[in-house]
Amino acid sequence: MKEIEVRKITEDEKKKLKISQWPIWTCGVSAFDWHYDETESCLILEGDVTVKTASGSVRFGAGDFVRFQKGLSCTWEVAKPVRKHYSFDE
Repeated sequence: MKEIEVRKITEDEKKKLKISQWPIWTCGVSAFDWHYDETESCLILEGDVTVKTASGSVRFGAGDFVRFQKGLSCTWEVAKPVRKHYSFDE
């Protein structure tokens, strides 16, 4: 399984996952280090981000569904302000 998975999801998948009920997180243009203690799923509503890991970098933006694996350490580089729905796996 990839450290970071980026894909598009259908409206049916959004409804099934109840994404519209997930909390929203926002962040301005910035760069910061992050570590995932849990697996996170998120739907990017706005923004342009590059996340760098030891094995490379991944870029994503509005409309992308992204999963970050538990244990991942990375650096977020936010080029355009981000707004996303997010959920942590239990």
